[in-house]
Parts: sequence; C-alpha cells; structure tokens
Amino acid sequence: MTTTVADVMTHAPIVVTPDTPLSDVIRLLAEKRISGLPVVDDHQSLVGVISEGDLMWQESGVTPPAYIMLLDSVIYLENPNQHERELHKALGQTVGEVMTKAKRKGDLVTITPNRPLREAATLMHERGVHRVLVVNDATQLVGIVTRGDIIRHMAAMQS
Repeated sequence: MTTTVADVMTHAPIVVTPDTPLSDVIRLLAEKRISGLPVVDDHQSLVGVISEGDLMWQESGVTPPAYIMLLDSVIYLENPNQHERELHKALGQTVGEVMTKAKRKGDLVTITPNRPLREAATLMHERGVHRVLVVNDATQLVGIVTRGDIIRHMAAMQS
C-alpha cells in the first residue's frame, strides 16, 4: 500500500494573511520552531508563503545595485528592479509586503493530498525546498508536509 501525502501531512497548519504584521510572524516562527508559514486569503486560498529567507532582508539590509556613470547617463550593471524588490522587503511591515507570492502556477511548490508521499519528497529534493504546501482542487490550503514529517514517517516505518 502506497503512503499518500494525506497520511503524513500536518492538517490545518498555522497560517497567516497578507495583513499579518511581521512582528507576529517572527514571534510565531521562533515560538513554534518552524521555518515558514503559508499565506492565505479570506477564502483560505493559498496566495504565498513567508519564510525565514523572506525575513532576512529585515536584518541584513540592501546593497544598492552596481552602476557606472557615462557622460550624463547611469548604466546599471544589475537589474534595478531587483534592488527595488529587495528594498521593499527590507522596509516591509506586513506579510504581504515581503512574502514569496504565487504570481503564476509553479511559483509555490504544491501537491494534492492524494498523491504518493514519494512525489512530495521528490518535489522537495528537486526544488530545494523544506516544505510542500498541500492544496485541494480549488487551491485552498488543506495541509503542509515538511522534510521533518517525511523523516518521522521513515523512522516510524523502521520500528
């Protein structure tokens, strides 16, 4: 019998909304010892994720993009839009300002609960992520599966 994502996932995970203050997120991550949280809208639809990486800009600051001056022109050696996004994250006060947004399909790593657990593990490995968000057909968040969940399942199977 194949183990499914639903067999191992955390049901009803802790979530935040785009309006949640970053101070609340920082406290939650520290208290619960987790590395990220799903972000949902009023209909419980997944709109993004906020992780420790998104919050690092708050502490590390932003370096202006490299440029050269040629006559009266400024030529950026890096994309100035990237600098603007980094600056916005460094100055943000709410989840919506700093989260990784689901702008298009594939931006966030998701899976449905009926898929084999092996598929979730493969997604984590291939995409280099710590968690896979579990959604129903309407893209509403129904759970989360983390690397730790998979390791605990593996340990239980060896007992």
